[in-house]
Amino acid sequence: MTTLNGKVMVTGGAGYIGSHAVLALLDAGYEVVVIDNLVTGFDWAVDGRAAFVNIAVEDSGVRKVIRDHDVRAIMHFAGSVVVPESVSDPLKYYRNNTAATRTLIESAVAEGVPHFIFSSTAATYGTPDKVPIAEGDPKVPINPYGMSKLMTEFMLRDVSAAHPMNHCCLRYFNVAGADPQGRSGQSTVGATHLIKIAVEAATGKRESVGVYGTDFATRDGTGVRDYIHVSDLADAHVAALKLLVEQPGESHVLNCGYGRGFSVLEVLDAVDRVTNLTIDRKLQGRRAGDPAELVADNAAILRTIDWTPQRDDLDGIVRDALAWERQLAERAS
Repeated sequence: MTTLNGKVMVTGGAGYIGSHAVLALLDAGYEVVVIDNLVTGFDWAVDGRAAFVNIAVEDSGVRKVIRDHDVRAIMHFAGSVVVPESVSDPLKYYRNNTAATRTLIESAVAEGVPHFIFSSTAATYGTPDKVPIAEGDPKVPINPYGMSKLMTEFMLRDVSAAHPMNHCCLRYFNVAGADPQGRSGQSTVGATHLIKIAVEAATGKRESVGVYGTDFATRDGTGVRDYIHVSDLADAHVAALKLLVEQPGESHVLNCGYGRGFSVLEVLDAVDRVTNLTIDRKLQGRRAGDPAELVADNAAILRTIDWTPQRDDLDGIVRDALAWERQLAERAS
């Protein structure tokens, strides 16, 4: 059972990763209140066991939500996440990811919330000097998305030094898959996640999959990423919260990945295997802001929190994503 004397507020809990974190928290016995302005999220994605408030994280009314629901921890997922868009519209990312989060942290401090878990990203590293990437490696973001998240990490570091709040920044690598029980999945229209796009192609929503860059210095010329199952990631958040509660004076920054990478072509091969189809691949030039290879050194998270990956299998990740995509198709029909 939870040792948290109060509720967890999940921002962006109607979105992809946030809704899975809500499920993991509820399944672990926590009480949850979700706040989401539904710009990209879906109210039906919020489990009925959680309270839901339609509000933006930067709204002054968030302080009342914290008081009314006796919030003692915040998991912050709300924000903008499309790397190429951050390059073309950087101010949107500094507004949604940095300025809005600053206001949220201010609300948390004002209301005495002692624990804060932040949805960060491997994009904080930029183009790494070596792979796998460890938490202490240089942080030189090459796009505004990564910079907007790194700025929040700095804010949390400084706030935790000045106020009675500890935090955990979880740097995600590539999140994929869906709840194995079919309760949630990636539902965003126009999503840019490779596995999501591939299973959309497999179910007829797309005619092909674009392969952006075939001349990277990787084993087959396409970008290599460390894909983590969204449900494993959600479990990591619950474990991180438990650690923050048990060690109130300590804060952490941890990579979330499996420590091995797959290329774009290898992922598409896995989709072909799972679906018994051949996905049409359109080879195109590189996108702005894409590093060649991002793979986590996950030694720190494995030794720091009580978490062991349960779904470290690419074909399994694809199967769960495909099952959710078919469920979405049935919902729409």
